Amino acid sequence: MAMGSGTGRVVPPLTVRMARASNPRGTAAMWVRDRLDELFIDEDFADWYPADGRKGLTPARLALVSVLQYAENLTDRQAAEAVRCRLDWKYCLGLELDDPGFDFSVLSEFRDRMAQGDRADRLLAVMVDHLVAAGLVKRRARVRTDSTHVLAAVRRLNRGELVAETLRTALEELAEHGEEWLARLVTQDWADRYGRPVRYDRLPRGGDALIAYVLKVGEDGMHILRAVYRDDAPPGLRDLPAVQVLRQVWVQQYWCDGDGQLRWRGPKSTRDRASRRATEQRNKHRQDQGRRPA
Repeated sequence: MAMGSGTGRVVPPLTVRMARASNPRGTAAMWVRDRLDELFIDEDFADWYPADGRKGLTPARLALVSVLQYAENLTDRQAAEAVRCRLDWKYCLGLELDDPGFDFSVLSEFRDRMAQGDRADRLLAVMVDHLVAAGLVKRRARVRTDSTHVLAAVRRLNRGELVAETLRTALEELAEHGEEWLARLVTQDWADRYGRPVRYDRLPRGGDALIAYVLKVGEDGMHILRAVYRDDAPPGLRDLPAVQVLRQVWVQQYWCDGDGQLRWRGPKSTRDRASRRATEQRNKHRQDQGRRPA
């Protein structure tokens, strides 16, 4: 698919009037447009797409949608709906009021493109330059963009999705092979937590809220594992592939303290990291590095 064009350099007059009438003081999305004009332009993404093929959506607009989506902690579905329905977003994006928007899956495809090579770093540099030009940040000698805390947050969110999706998959497989048995173990609130893929819902934002969420998921998973390994459990359930994966993931991501309380492993103490550090190949590499040349 080739790169689309048309970034909405001029906000349609009717969109301006409707957005200003509905939001006289403006919103964060409108302030982005007013202060930064065009945060991205299509030329910033020239090497992301092939030169030929069917024209797709403008990448500058998708990048701006991704920024707004992150700022408001929205899912892909919610962000796509905001593009279709919210006047302040249409103002920020330079869209006509009757613009139909796009399918939510386009956002994940755009992130896949952004994850290749150093594209994300280059896009961040473009944002920093625009913020400096607008006077919103000051450039003092060398501007450094340390992504360590960003990567840590992403890792935590990914682990949260991992445990929740692992449990949901195990529940679906158990329902196929032992529906009546499983029905006696779960309550209505389980359907709210695991009724659909976790990626469609927002994980709790903030460290304490996220830890509380993954600990609740961990307790639910332990409840299933204890039940499936009891003697009165239907034969064969413990050997289901999804149940075995559940057991392995829980060993990697959780531990029990001296009082038997379930705990969430820290980023550097997960069992999968420990197993990789203990591999023969890694240890051999370290020994080779410690040897002095003859």
